[in-house]
Amino acid sequence: MTISLVPLLVCGMLVAAGVTLLLERSLLRVLAGVILLGNGVNLLIVTVGGDAGAPPLLGRSDPDRMADPLPQAMVLTAIVITLAVTAFLLAMVHRAWQLRGSDEVSDDTEDRWVRLRARRGQLGERVRVRQAEYDRLVAEQRAELRGEPTRGERMAHRRTDRRKLKHRQREARRQMRRAIRAERERQALALDPDLEGDE
Repeated sequence: MTISLVPLLVCGMLVAAGVTLLLERSLLRVLAGVILLGNGVNLLIVTVGGDAGAPPLLGRSDPDRMADPLPQAMVLTAIVITLAVTAFLLAMVHRAWQLRGSDEVSDDTEDRWVRLRARRGQLGERVRVRQAEYDRLVAEQRAELRGEPTRGERMAHRRTDRRKLKHRQREARRQMRRAIRAERERQALALDPDLEGDE
C-alpha cells in the first residue's frame, strides 16, 4: 500500500490552520478553526485508511480486495460530531452578537485575577499591610500580658485580660478578613488602577 504525500500535506495545512484559528478571540474564527481541524483530521483518517477497494460485503467481494470499513465509519461519526459542535458555536456567536454586538471573547474576572496574581503576588499591598498590623497587634497584646509587674495583679486580672485579649484578637481577625475580602472583590471587579487598559 502506498500513500500519496499530497493528501498528507493538505491534512497538515488544514490542521495547522485550524489550530491557529482556535487560538483567536473571535468566535467566528474559532468556528472556522473547528471546521478546518475536523476536515483535516477526517482527511487524514481516510488517507491513512488505505486505497479504495471493493465494497466490504462478504460473499460479494474478494476479501483481499475489500476496502477497510473502519476509517469510513470513524469519519462518518466525526462528521456528525463536527456538525453538532458547529451548530453549538453558531448559536454562541449569534447570542454574543445579540448581547454585546461583537463576537470577541472578553476577559472574565478570573482572567483578571490570574493576571493580577501573576503580576503582584497573591494579595494586594493593602492586605499585606493589614496582615502586618494584625501581627503587630498580637505581639503587643502578648507583651502586655507578660509585662504586668506582680503575680497578685496577674492572678486578679488574668481572666479579664485574657477575655479582652481574645476579644481584641477576634475583632482584629474579623477586620483583616473583611479587608482581604474587600481587596479581592475590588481586584476581581478590576477596579484596581494597575489593571486599567488591560482589556
